[in-house]
Amino acid sequence: MAPPHRSLNNSFSFSSMLLFLLLVLFHLHSATAAGGLKPKLLGDYRPIKNLRDPHVIEIAKFAVSEHNKQAHSNLQFIEVVKGEAQIVKGKNFRLVIEANDGAVSGDYQAVVHEHVSGNHKSLTSFTKL
Repeated sequence: MAPPHRSLNNSFSFSSMLLFLLLVLFHLHSATAAGGLKPKLLGDYRPIKNLRDPHVIEIAKFAVSEHNKQAHSNLQFIEVVKGEAQIVKGKNFRLVIEANDGAVSGDYQAVVHEHVSGNHKSLTSFTKL
């Protein structure tokens, strides 16, 4: 049987740790509720850091090409203005693309799903902003 002072000491340590964890959780909850911290949830869209990455450009050009086929239009890709990616079963790319239709340029939002294998892409949406 353990001496009484050790049992009291272990009980105090456990209580202290529990109190500390509760305070940390309360602080995180308060900061999140106040808008100070935004929790990162699995499946959230996250900003693409390098909009000039060749793979991002490939996805954007694919979106314009697929839109042209579906809408019988002749948009020409100019650049990716903004982009976000979402990890799902594969990856969703939500891109703002600048494109030109003759003499008029405009921004379009495209969502492209890339299959987990990377071998198959599909245009989910394409809208003029």
